[in-house]
Amino acid sequence: MKDVVQFLKEVRLELGKVVWPKFDEWIGATIIVLVLVIIFAIFLGVVDFCFSSLAKYLISQYGG
Repeated sequence: MKDVVQFLKEVRLELGKVVWPKFDEWIGATIIVLVLVIIFAIFLGVVDFCFSSLAKYLISQYGG
């Protein structure tokens, strides 16, 4: 039990050393992440559509 208490004290001490981002930095980083997620989702959706269309075409032409 003493180890757990010591660990939590050290965690609290280390968290005090953390330089937390300012609010505008946090908002900017959040917007960047959301934009990138949307871009990757669109890209993966297009790639998925292309591959599924190709697979359907190949199956209809060569077997199935």
